[in-house]
Amino acid sequence: MLSTGALRAHLLAARLAGPVATSRELSLRSYRLFAARDPRVTLGLDPGRVWGERDLLRLMADKCGVSEDPAHVSGPDVIDPERTLAGLDAFAERLSDAAARRAPVLFGTGHPHRLLGFYAALADALSAVGCTVLTPAQGRRIDITTRFGVRTYNLDYVRGVAMVREPGVRVPGGDTGAHTHSPLPLRVALEAAADARGPLPALVVGDHGWVCGAGQLGIEAIGLADTDDPALFVGEAEGRVAVAVPLDDAVRSAYYLPLTRYVLNRACLSQ
Repeated sequence: MLSTGALRAHLLAARLAGPVATSRELSLRSYRLFAARDPRVTLGLDPGRVWGERDLLRLMADKCGVSEDPAHVSGPDVIDPERTLAGLDAFAERLSDAAARRAPVLFGTGHPHRLLGFYAALADALSAVGCTVLTPAQGRRIDITTRFGVRTYNLDYVRGVAMVREPGVRVPGGDTGAHTHSPLPLRVALEAAADARGPLPALVVGDHGWVCGAGQLGIEAIGLADTDDPALFVGEAEGRVAVAVPLDDAVRSAYYLPLTRYVLNRACLSQ
């Protein structure tokens, strides 16, 4: 089993925590946009209270360990590895609970190039103990507003993990999905599951709009979030997101493998 100390060292060495690649400028911009309720950063969450920029900075300092000083406006942002470890422990506990009750689970990511392997290993482990890993709306067309205008994507699943792809882009088993913050894929998946009168997810695992969109609808949701993703931490603070784990969500995919082993061991799901 990977020890807590070894994982802490890995988090820092891989820049998953400590000084990360996400810039302070980008994080502060996201807080400004969230305070203005810009849907590009609210990710499907409708905050229950007013969150000003200073409120968000205090929250992110508490949840992630970023500097609370508003005069600190440049350079790399910082994530406290102890907060990441605590988040992973809470994340693993929710997975363990889902496994114990054989809950239906939906996995989805807006970072397929980076996080597909992490989520897929968790989906495999939950499936092995009897959880239904849901894959509704396979191939469904979704129109998503982007900074380049409305773009059409298709919902796809790889090893039980949902993502969106541009039409015509399909590598069997591959992670060639598109980066997205949108909650629309989650909503389309839930609508298809309901129309088919199949099981609905008791737990949603993922990031971005998958987690915030589910939490907004009252579904238990857990996920990973960077310092420029305040929506997940606001959702956690307001009780709609069960667990938000602070870490850099865009490092090399191989760097998440030790986290996978750690979470599966903590959840008693190692095979």
